[in-house]
Amino acid sequence: MIWNPERETMSRGDLSSLQLELLQRQAARAYERVPFYRQAFRERGIHPQDIHSLDDLRLLPFTRKADFRDHYPFGLLAVTRRELARVHASSGTTGKPTVVAYTQADLAMWHEVCAREMVAGGITDEDMVQIAMGYGLFTGGIGWHYGAETLGATVVPASSGNTKRQIMLMQDFGTTVFCCTPSYAIYITEQAEEMGVDLASLDLRVGIHGAEPWSEGMRREIRERMGLDPIDTYGLSEMVGPGVAGECTHHCGMHISEDHFLPEIIDPETGEPLPYGERGELVLTALTKEALPIIRYRTGDITRLDPTPCACGRTHVRMEKVSGRTDDMLIVRGVNVFPSQIETVLLEVEGVQPHYQIVVDRERGAMDDLEVWVEVSEDVFTDDIGRLKRLQDKAEFEMRETLGIQARIKLVEPNRIARSMGKAKRIIDRRDVYGD
Repeated sequence: MIWNPERETMSRGDLSSLQLELLQRQAARAYERVPFYRQAFRERGIHPQDIHSLDDLRLLPFTRKADFRDHYPFGLLAVTRRELARVHASSGTTGKPTVVAYTQADLAMWHEVCAREMVAGGITDEDMVQIAMGYGLFTGGIGWHYGAETLGATVVPASSGNTKRQIMLMQDFGTTVFCCTPSYAIYITEQAEEMGVDLASLDLRVGIHGAEPWSEGMRREIRERMGLDPIDTYGLSEMVGPGVAGECTHHCGMHISEDHFLPEIIDPETGEPLPYGERGELVLTALTKEALPIIRYRTGDITRLDPTPCACGRTHVRMEKVSGRTDDMLIVRGVNVFPSQIETVLLEVEGVQPHYQIVVDRERGAMDDLEVWVEVSEDVFTDDIGRLKRLQDKAEFEMRETLGIQARIKLVEPNRIARSMGKAKRIIDRRDVYGD
């Protein structure tokens, strides 16, 4: 089944013509309504009227995450505040979040692309969809919620956490589709085993997973332990949230909704476009967004695109599972975490030193485990245990308030963290998230 056959199965020629028309319109809109883009276009010596083909996309300026920070909160809007229907946000590199906004038309588009992905994954209007992702400023839970309602499925807005209740709802409601991060899917299987519940014996049949990187090995484990078909998805709040791309049941890459999001692959070092099949940084242009007409957004995600026809009948390009990032951003339990955020928090805590290391693992259960090793001053480390415990508690509290997730703080003696003559090695990521 295909949710929108007219759009999802267009010929490549017709799709390219549509993309060019939308790109020309969106570039003109951004130029006219957003001072940031007007200045960026002029600095590049380009005017929207200079766009005559999709190849001219390379002439346009890039947008980076820092641009959201520099124009916080609403400096990139192309509409008035009165035209906004909703605002979401994700964590940024500082204490200020990355703010995204939607008009009513933007929300309708978002619901549509989420519905497309769910249908591609085999979900129908007869399904009971339990959403175990956070609601609120985070786009994950609400995106899938309205996508499921748009296609006519029944929604169980369970939100995140309260694992025993999640399992009870699966049993009592006959849940057939479970939406969550892949690490939470593994965690919930462990909790079910402790409760003596065989998830594979329930009505579960499809898992919608995303918001963090995960391996094919984790997919196999979820499939075997939950007895469902895990579907990979890709999204980012700067574009819309979930709904940018998702797998069909053939599991041969994630179909990008190209009539709304124009993808490119560039060399992350030079910024030059790369051909289909080459691995590089994914760049996306929001072709239809009204509130935030984002042009050539550098996602920082490394992947490649495949334009060959898919057996499902969809003609939009497929993106490979993300194989890494160009920056030092971590995704931990669906939350963006930057070393600079952690450093900012630590520098505000009296008694700790600006030497730290971030360790991410999945050994303790299946949930991402974030630990920060940080040096303390000599006088503090040799002081009483009570003072060290109070310092640790304060650092953990401040970290939780800033990041929105729990991080364990491990206080270590001076000079414990290895020094480097070059770039400090701040991150140790022990998760097998990109491999098999």
